[in-house]
Amino acid sequence: MTMCFADICQPLFSEACDSPLVSNLPQSAFRSSSQLSNSHGPGYAKLNRRDGAGGWSPLVSNKYQWLEIDLGERTEVTAVATQGRYGSSDWVNGYFLMFSDTGHNWRQYRQEDSIGAFSGNTNADSVVMHKFQQPVFTQFLRVLPLDWNPNGRVGLRLEAYGCRYKSDVVSFEGTSYLLFRTTGPSTRNLLSMNFKSRHNTGILMHVEGQHGQTLTLELLKGKLFLHLRKGTLQWRGTSGDFHTTASSGSLLDDQHWHRVTMEHLRGRVNFTVDKTTMLFFHKISFGGVPAVGSEHSRRNFHGCLENVLYNDVNVIEMARDQQLSIMGNVTFSCPETVAMPVTFASPESFLRLPWEAARDGLAVSLQLRTWNKVGLLVTFDLRHQAGTLWLYLSEAKLRLQIIKAGRVTADMAAGQSFSRVLVCNDGGCRNPFGVFQGCMRLIHRDNTLVDLIKVQQMVIGNFSDLQMDMCGIIDRCSPSHCEHGGKCTQAWSTFHCNCSSTGYAGATCHSSIYEPSCEAYKHQGNTSGFYHIDVDGSGPIKPQLIYCNMSGKCCTTHHRGRHSMNLKFSNTQHLAHFNYSADTEQLGALITQAEYCEQELSYHCKKSRLLNTPDGAPFTWWVGRLGEAHTYWGGALPSSQQCACGLQDDCAEPARFCNCDSDLDAWANDSGVLSHKDHLPVRLLAVGDINRPGSEAAYRVGPLQCYGDKDFWNAAYFNKETSYLHFPTFHGELSADISFFFKTSSSSGVFLENLGIKDFIRIELSSPTEIVFSFDVGNGPFEVRVETPMDLNDERWHHVRAERNVKEASLHVDHLPGARQKAPADGHIHLQLNSQLFVGGTASRQKGFLGCIRTLKLNGNTLDLEERANITPGVRPGCPGHCNTYGGLCQNQGHCVERHNGFTCDCSVSAYTGTFCHKEVSAYFRPGTSVTYVFRELSGNASTQSSYLYSDLSLRGENVSLSFSTSQTPALLLYVSSYHREYLAVFLNRNGQLDVKYKLQSNKEAEVFRSNTRNLANGQLHRVSIRRHAESLSVQVRQILPSCQMSDKSSELDPEIARLNSLGFTGCLSVVQFNAVAPLKAALLYPHTSTVTVSGTLTESNCGSSSSSSPYAAETTHSLLGKADPFGTVGTGEPVVNAISSDSALIGGVIAVVIFVILAALAIMARFLYRRKETCPTQEPKGVKSEDSPETLFSNDPNSQGVINDNQKEYFI
Repeated sequence: MTMCFADICQPLFSEACDSPLVSNLPQSAFRSSSQLSNSHGPGYAKLNRRDGAGGWSPLVSNKYQWLEIDLGERTEVTAVATQGRYGSSDWVNGYFLMFSDTGHNWRQYRQEDSIGAFSGNTNADSVVMHKFQQPVFTQFLRVLPLDWNPNGRVGLRLEAYGCRYKSDVVSFEGTSYLLFRTTGPSTRNLLSMNFKSRHNTGILMHVEGQHGQTLTLELLKGKLFLHLRKGTLQWRGTSGDFHTTASSGSLLDDQHWHRVTMEHLRGRVNFTVDKTTMLFFHKISFGGVPAVGSEHSRRNFHGCLENVLYNDVNVIEMARDQQLSIMGNVTFSCPETVAMPVTFASPESFLRLPWEAARDGLAVSLQLRTWNKVGLLVTFDLRHQAGTLWLYLSEAKLRLQIIKAGRVTADMAAGQSFSRVLVCNDGGCRNPFGVFQGCMRLIHRDNTLVDLIKVQQMVIGNFSDLQMDMCGIIDRCSPSHCEHGGKCTQAWSTFHCNCSSTGYAGATCHSSIYEPSCEAYKHQGNTSGFYHIDVDGSGPIKPQLIYCNMSGKCCTTHHRGRHSMNLKFSNTQHLAHFNYSADTEQLGALITQAEYCEQELSYHCKKSRLLNTPDGAPFTWWVGRLGEAHTYWGGALPSSQQCACGLQDDCAEPARFCNCDSDLDAWANDSGVLSHKDHLPVRLLAVGDINRPGSEAAYRVGPLQCYGDKDFWNAAYFNKETSYLHFPTFHGELSADISFFFKTSSSSGVFLENLGIKDFIRIELSSPTEIVFSFDVGNGPFEVRVETPMDLNDERWHHVRAERNVKEASLHVDHLPGARQKAPADGHIHLQLNSQLFVGGTASRQKGFLGCIRTLKLNGNTLDLEERANITPGVRPGCPGHCNTYGGLCQNQGHCVERHNGFTCDCSVSAYTGTFCHKEVSAYFRPGTSVTYVFRELSGNASTQSSYLYSDLSLRGENVSLSFSTSQTPALLLYVSSYHREYLAVFLNRNGQLDVKYKLQSNKEAEVFRSNTRNLANGQLHRVSIRRHAESLSVQVRQILPSCQMSDKSSELDPEIARLNSLGFTGCLSVVQFNAVAPLKAALLYPHTSTVTVSGTLTESNCGSSSSSSPYAAETTHSLLGKADPFGTVGTGEPVVNAISSDSALIGGVIAVVIFVILAALAIMARFLYRRKETCPTQEPKGVKSEDSPETLFSNDPNSQGVINDNQKEYFI
């Protein structure tokens, strides 16, 4: 059939459609499976009537009974009402409602595409009415009782409500079609029609436009496809073959009516099949779509169309009146081919038929449909004891086997994998091939059709748990409940979502597997690196790969354009486009969530004006995220048409607002950062004033860098049981996920609640060790519980994640095993709420929640608890006490400090730095470089920030730790001395072994203790810990596995400490700590402090960083006895105590009485390591060129943007 394109409109019913349809029907319009007596016949089943026995009752009350009503013609039915049998104990508690146009091939009415059963009566007299969500257009109705009064029997009176239905029908036999020409293009086009067919392929409609455009509506393998093609139409100077395809529906070749609507309006197309709507856009004008291509079937439609309306024009009525062309054999009726199906609905279903096979052979044929890949189809015994034939499905392929005496005598396979199969089950027979669930029709034995009506009447054969005269198969993947691109597959009673490679997880691929921000990763203890960020969680925005700098910026995203460009004289304007790996929606979400964002924008100029201030039109401008042009520069305010110098009043010319606007014949620059979040990032930069001789310019656009997560610490403190926050109704009809953190000292309380008329959703702390997630979507209250091994009311933050979807509900608490509950296979699925959402309290109970809730997210959207708490009595914004939970993230003696919106780690007493005191402070040393640290008394007004610069002078022991790598022997690592020539020295001897030399008393000789480790001057990183308390000394050496090696370089050993000092040190020192003092850290971070003296060049490096630690560690414990062997060693792990009788030892006695002690880390750095060539490239910062020419401003190397080092702090995604 070929006809003009149009879109679809739902019919609008202005008149009420609720008239009684049954009460005036004759008794001949009623049929039933059986009747108890003539007075219990189906003709007495009219609502509120007392004729006969007061209603219909079957002979036997079982699930195979039915009551059928013939309405006389196709009618619109909008409601149904039931009663029990008058004056009796007979009524129906629940039932199925079926409909059909022919009295065969019944179809079940379903609510919400899932609920099939209607609730019935609880007594004989009350009327229970159900109004349909969607009207039914049918001639026949059939009621199948499911349950009835256990103290009575099935008893029923019935009424249906609706109105007349106008039906114009046309039938096509596979070669015919109608040709309809439109009057001209229209800005809005509507098409609606109903169709039905038992053939799964054919073109329903085809449109051709004047410019090679076409549109095709095609039934293909039981699905409906809409093809749009632009053809070879010229489009904005280009030609191409634009093609869009959308599909909807499934199992549409079931000989039931299906409704199709399409609406085309200004490039937007709404495509609806039955109740499923798709919306998509295309860039073509109305009037056609491409000719049918090779991907189409090219087969005409074989079936019936009804009520075809194009822009309110009745196409079938025009065809009947011969106002359009009719090609082929077309009839204006819809002949029905009766093909009675049967459904095997459960594993217990079977059909057994008598069969005497013909002498010369046998023949079996049937049509089948199923979702299952395995199942027995047919089995019977062959004549003459030749064995048993088994016809079955295996991995969705058809197989036949003949088995005799346990041995396979024949084995055949046929066909490709089926997506739909019809099966009959054996039931009582042995079945080694699995049960079958599906539909079957047109079953033939020896070319004779099996009369399933007689089977239903028990005249021939027998059966169990079959649904006669209907195919009850359901496509649970159309529409698909799998979200975020999850692939849907199904069996007979359920579906499964494959979430691989989607970034989401769960039964419906609803919940993101990634964290919403760098801040969330950071507070799980993760270090800097690349992470996938899903800003809106289960929302539509896709995850993005971001570099997270845990020590500073939350995230960095780089553009793919050139960071910098040097420009010389040109007659044309220079345009630079910057595309980011994240799309506009992702960037917008990332920027909105961040507390602060910035992007560097620099312009260097020589006779090249920038904004042409104060009054001229700007020569250069840039475009932000939303496409608007901006004429302010980095460091200035939005809409100011100024640069940073104009804001600070220090431009080269006071009358100008930018340095470059002075138009000097010398290099100047205007640089700064853009920080107005609504305008970021820079998408395009236009540079204009480079068209004069001598004009030169250079620009730089840095990466987008954002800080913090304003949602992560968004919290509210509920200090009264009656206090709560309220928000708009939560909309999570099919999928709902809720996550939040809480901390409390209370034993119970409701976290949140939202109510509907009957439905609700609630999460509560039911006891100190149990959290309950409960809801009702119409199937009755449903609960998921998680019990924890520890109390949750411990004033620590705990994380709760709850999800509910059409398949299951789940609940997770912290990192404990979660709990899941399966949803009913055929229950209600829509969560319908209408009240406000209550947080921290409830409308249905008195006791609310006492404590803190933060980071509350519902379906990926964060609720602003602090904003609402500011205006709500009994609730305070924010919540203190984060260190109880996150204090453990502060490493290496770092101290957790509370903040209003989080916490920080105070690293002042640690030799480490960084967000969590995890970053090692390291430096390269070479000859000529030294660090001297002087201990001083800590005055009362000294700041705690500088506490690591000072030391308590009343010590009886010391803890010394440092890391080093070197190839030099001998080498002095650490030296501590006092006024009285008492000292501590840590050095490597000529053999590379670690020696610790103590002189505790000025009148005695020094003692040397040597660890029993191998050569440590091997270029690898080693960590040394020295601990002394009174008379006990412990030395531990641990090797840190390096990432690369260095070559050896040795020198002669001078036995005196002075000689070692004169040799200096070549290598790396890291995390040097003496008790609470970190001298190397002080020298690098605060080199101008009075306690620190640095000689030579001292450069911070990451030479002490290591990715893993070796398990090999050696610990030696020594005795500090005056008569001990000065070079004696003691076995590993052997503590010695009570060895010193005097308190005048080094540090313990001396520092208490002297003014200061000098700690000299006499180490010298040339490089981190002597690296193997091309194996470990240098990490020293490169020199900076002068700004005498544009070449020295920015590198034009196109590969330079991919080079990342410690000094750039710029990363790509």
